[in-house]
This record gives sequence, structure tokens and C-alpha cells, in this order.
Amino acid sequence: MEPGRPGRCHGSGPTEAALDDDELVTRVRAGDREAYDALVARHTASAYRTAVLLGAGPDAEDVVQEAFVKAYRKLSRYRGEAGFRSWLLAIVANETRNLHRARTRRDGLTLRAAAADPVAAVTADDGLDAVLAAERRAALVGALRRLPGRDREVIVCRYLLDLGEDETVTVLGLPRGTVKSRTHRALAKLRALLDREVAHRG
Repeated sequence: MEPGRPGRCHGSGPTEAALDDDELVTRVRAGDREAYDALVARHTASAYRTAVLLGAGPDAEDVVQEAFVKAYRKLSRYRGEAGFRSWLLAIVANETRNLHRARTRRDGLTLRAAAADPVAAVTADDGLDAVLAAERRAALVGALRRLPGRDREVIVCRYLLDLGEDETVTVLGLPRGTVKSRTHRALAKLRALLDREVAHRG
């Protein structure tokens, strides 16, 4: 049976929903496929959002599916230091990078979840404040798209996915000092891009 598909319940202990990630991992290693289904259900939304925000675009579902398959195969390597979610998102990030390398067009980074034409979605009844908020959101998305990939990754992790510094270190596979310095530089670049956008709009 493939990981992530419904299976037979093992034993009569606590339900999967009541168990924490490490307890579920222990069950999976003992042969409980349904415990992995619970992990998949628990973390699919977070994994999908990560893939989209890192630029997987319409291929995000494929990236997430491949990440869960690889996580299942590599579960023996999971040590639990950073938590299963961070470990999984690191695999998602790596799969997204693999997708970028395989693409022939470098402009395939779309941030589709955040960029779904926010201005067009505003109706006349929403008022000036809503229109301005949508325009600011559109400007932010546009600025993010123009950042280099490594800068976009750290901004996405720290501010769009709201990951802590430890989680970002795990997800991106970078030293803590690199995450700190890259975050600082990326924010400065993002502010400069936004300032230019504001000046351009007058």
C-alpha cells in the first residue's frame, strides 16, 4: 500500500489525531501505515503552501506528493531534533528547487497563492481602503517576484510561512548566521523595490 492512502487500523491505542508527530513516526517505523496517513493529513496544507510560495506554482501538488513519498522512504534518517514539520518542509523546499532546475524558463516562479490578481478581486463596494490594501499586496507580490531566489526563500519562510529561525535553518539547510544575514539583506532589497514601486506610482 502506498504511503498516505487509507489503511487498516493497528491496535487499540490513542487515535492518530491525539498523537504528536514523534509518536506517529514511531508507529510508522513499527509498520503502521495509517499513522503515516495521519502525518500526511496533518501537514499537507503546510507543505502545499510552502511549495506554492517557494515558486512551484501549478506543479505544487506534484512537489508535495513527491516530498511525502521521499519523506516516507527517508524516515529512518529522521532524528527528531528540529521536529517532523521542519524536516518535511526541508524536503518540500528541496523538491521545489529541483523543479526550478528542471524548468526551461527562469520566470516560472509564480507565488500563485499570494498573487491571485488581488486588485481585480476588489469590488466597487469595498471602498478606497480595500482598494489601497489590494494594491499594496500586489506591489509586495511583484517585489517578491523580482528578488533573487535565495532572498525570496528566506522571506517566504520567515514572514509568509511564519517559520521561526530554527525552522528556517532546517528548511533551507543553512547555518543560523547565514539565515540572519540573508534575512537582513533580503528585507533591505524588498524595501528598496517597494520604495521604487511607490515612487513610480507617484
